[in-house]
Amino acid sequence: MSDSTVKGDTPAADKTTIVGGGVGLEVVPTTTQGGILAGKRRCQRVLLKLSGEALMGGRTHGISPKVLDFLAEEIREVVSLGVQTSLVIGAGNIFRGMAGSAVGINRTTADNMGMLATTINALALHDALERRGVPARVLSAIAMPVVCESYSRQKARHHLQKGRVVIFAAGTGNPYFTTDTAAILRALEIRADLVCKATRVDGVYDQDPLRHPAAVRFDRLSFAEILTRRLKVMDSTAIALAMDNAMPIVVFDMNVPGNMGKAVSGEQIGTLIGVPSVVSRLR
Repeated sequence: MSDSTVKGDTPAADKTTIVGGGVGLEVVPTTTQGGILAGKRRCQRVLLKLSGEALMGGRTHGISPKVLDFLAEEIREVVSLGVQTSLVIGAGNIFRGMAGSAVGINRTTADNMGMLATTINALALHDALERRGVPARVLSAIAMPVVCESYSRQKARHHLQKGRVVIFAAGTGNPYFTTDTAAILRALEIRADLVCKATRVDGVYDQDPLRHPAAVRFDRLSFAEILTRRLKVMDSTAIALAMDNAMPIVVFDMNVPGNMGKAVSGEQIGTLIGVPSVVSRLR
């Protein structure tokens, strides 16, 4: 596992940079800004990973307008903090490639269908953000110029620097790779400081807390622990990619208002996953 280091503490006006990693961490002055507690190291550029199922709300499939509006408002608040924000969304609310393969569809075809479904979700969230006055762009790994822009690392970083939310669609553009892996890949390409994995529970547990009330939640975990314990956070390919490149991940409950802002501001929520030298500087 390749470890990354963080430069020593700096005055509040300076930047604390993750070597070989993201844009950097801003030391927030000891005042309250936007309802977020001060004195924490706020990320300057993040990637938020949402599952497609998160968009369903109480539905059995599709997109809940109420959930979409809630997520757009949460993202708007993160943007208002000055954080460059990007997203990857799954497609489990519409079509999942592995499920299609299980019923006889060719795996490559099924995964292509799933990637197209992620674009539907991306466009829906894009619309919800734009309606709130938050500039956003959808960048697709599969070219569809009539619908959205094609992905390139340079375009993505340009839009982020201009203050636009970037929504990455169509996964990696390749079959056999999940949107979890796409999230880590895009985070590395844009040099994000942190990947925020939004879930229905408040972190990573040793077993499913929705089925096992006695499940134990972890505050911090290493990548190796995730793999050896076979904890279901992200697929093993995504975790291995994050581990090899020291990309920290925070897992938090997306249903609690304000949690996105807390996650990018270094608040003690959810479970923080990563190499110790990086994790110790995020909390």
